[in-house]
Amino acid sequence: MATLRARLTVAYGVALVGSVAVFSGALYVARRASSIDELGLVAFDEGDRALRFLVAAKREGKELTEERPCGEKRDSRCVYATKDMRDLLERVPGYFLVYDRDDRQIYSSIGIRQLAEEDRSAIDQSAVRLTPDGAGALVSLSDTLFGGSLLLGARKDPALLPNVTRVVAGVPTHIATLSPGILVGTMVLIFPFIILASIGVAYVIAGSAAEPVERLINEVEAITDGRSLHRRLPSDLGNEELSRLGSTLNAMIERLETSFGALRRFTADASHELKTPLTVLRADVERAMHPATKNTERLQALEEALHETARMSDLVDSLLTLARADEGRFDLHREPVALGPLVRDVYETAVILGEHAGQTVTMSVLEEAMVDGDARRLRQLFLNLVTNAIKYTPRGGRVELSLSRRAGDEVAFTVRDSGIGISAADLPYVFDRFWRADRARSRGGERSGFGLGLAISQWIAQAHGGRITAQSRLGRGSVFTVILPQLAVEAPPDRAQERELKNIGN
Repeated sequence: MATLRARLTVAYGVALVGSVAVFSGALYVARRASSIDELGLVAFDEGDRALRFLVAAKREGKELTEERPCGEKRDSRCVYATKDMRDLLERVPGYFLVYDRDDRQIYSSIGIRQLAEEDRSAIDQSAVRLTPDGAGALVSLSDTLFGGSLLLGARKDPALLPNVTRVVAGVPTHIATLSPGILVGTMVLIFPFIILASIGVAYVIAGSAAEPVERLINEVEAITDGRSLHRRLPSDLGNEELSRLGSTLNAMIERLETSFGALRRFTADASHELKTPLTVLRADVERAMHPATKNTERLQALEEALHETARMSDLVDSLLTLARADEGRFDLHREPVALGPLVRDVYETAVILGEHAGQTVTMSVLEEAMVDGDARRLRQLFLNLVTNAIKYTPRGGRVELSLSRRAGDEVAFTVRDSGIGISAADLPYVFDRFWRADRARSRGGERSGFGLGLAISQWIAQAHGGRITAQSRLGRGSVFTVILPQLAVEAPPDRAQERELKNIGN
């Protein structure tokens, strides 16, 4: 495939050739038309020259015409040229005719007499219709020596009246085509040099215009290996369009760098999370299969293996949920959901979890509200926040839930705890996958987890057109708030939905 530089050069060359050809054709036509007009003036000059000779001879007293009987008609008299007129006009070169008062031709020049009979007849027929100082007439001739035609023009002089009424002079049209022909020949001669010079200049200009594009291509090729996403394209490329393209590509590369980094961290974290339970599972299976293992130890090993299997199953389910969410293949079964019964059910579950962890769970505010959403996913969202708060709150601590309406047709579900809190440096990453505030804990401790709960919670909130925020100070607890758009028309609590939520909780 031809390069952009070559294509631009060829396109410019074709456009230039076409433009020059059209310009040359138009110039030729215009020049030919103007040459014909100029040729008409030449015909008038030829006629005036013959008239000047006749007027000068008449002033000298010479008789230029005579009257005598018209052929066989003795009763009528016609005007004829005298010997003096003929001798005088024989010395005048060119093509001209002299006419009397009856539009009869009384003299024709040597040039006219040398033409063929049909050409002389055609000239005479056209000359008779011409008026002095009026428009000329173009007569086609069979003799190609004259360029195929003769331009006629009529002139008169009052001093020659009444017998000589006008002189009609003719000029061959090949004189008019000579100048346009020379123009065309000149253009044909210098045209190749103009085209070659223009194409050379176009090639240089196209190369200069394509140079920033080549720089972009080379930089992008160097970045596409996947290991150089930290590099950026030059943003100052000499023109606004390419500079905008460079800035846009830089923004895309930055997003790709972030995505690739997140993917690498995600893969490393997922592998790390799966490595330990797989190692434990393998050790338990090997211990259970050993012949010297007692039945009680074998059962204990199988129980630990089952626990690790369940743990890996939860991790895979969470990863599958996030993967489907990223691809947009996770459909929500939307319907009007009354949040009051749902939050009460979550609160009851939270009280049970809090009693087991030695914590106090309270509900400060509970206002009825309706949202358009998936009740199962909303319950999962609320329970994730509640279990997360209980997990990172020490024994004797407090967890507070609330559901309240906000201005602008919004409803907020808030979980406040008195737990260990999150540092300001870690707070921006709480919704990242596999991120956990307590990095020093053991996976088998009371705060074990995968670090996917908040990521799933954020996706559920966003899928419902809402958002989730986190506020926290290290050692002073955390506040997580889910804000959802509520339906414009509210409905009373649905008892059937409450019973369904009870069944889900159980």
